[in-house]
Amino acid sequence: MQKVYIIEDDEGITQQMRQALEKWHFAVSSVADFEAIDTEVKQCQPNIIVMDITLPYFDGFFWTQKIRTFSQVPIIFVSAASLDPNAIRAIAIGADDYLTKPFSTAVFISKIQAILRRIGQYDDFNDTITCGNYSLSIVTNILQTPTNFIKLTATESIILRLLMLNPNQTISKEKIIKRIWQNGDFTDENILNVNISRLRDKLTQVGLKNRLTTEYGKGYKFIS
Repeated sequence: MQKVYIIEDDEGITQQMRQALEKWHFAVSSVADFEAIDTEVKQCQPNIIVMDITLPYFDGFFWTQKIRTFSQVPIIFVSAASLDPNAIRAIAIGADDYLTKPFSTAVFISKIQAILRRIGQYDDFNDTITCGNYSLSIVTNILQTPTNFIKLTATESIILRLLMLNPNQTISKEKIIKRIWQNGDFTDENILNVNISRLRDKLTQVGLKNRLTTEYGKGYKFIS
């Protein structure tokens, strides 16, 4: 699964890009410290970076030049600034493409896919999340281990997918609820608890007992 690292200081835009990318099965992370973007890139090791121009402390041009001193990871600029001369400058210092805000999610995803295809890193049929020696199929909702497999419900699969994409990290109940019930139909937290309980039982059946833990007052964690 390809990893996309978003460097954008507008949280609303970041979430829009994240939702669009995750629908296409990209693993997505975003900047946490705008003063240490180069360090975060080294730690994240993304397949592609989405870079805004106007950022706190230093702009996207500065960080692109920094990143280019140690990595050739593809970088696509997104900015509300006019296309010229920013696009020319971005490409000149090492960016791979440029997208002007506002843009449609279809165009955004197409550009990401095109860049990754160009460097041979994108596969239209990449529909599996792998963690250690087990994997989850997004298409069939089947969890596979070296010796066994089990079919999950769509809801269980969404929960496990979110946790597997963020191994060893606590994911809040609120985030899980938002991911599953995006249409606002969710009314009872007990429904989530039931799904978590069923998912734990199924993990146990394929030898992954105690991998899904409860962080009381915080959320859930998947131990890789």
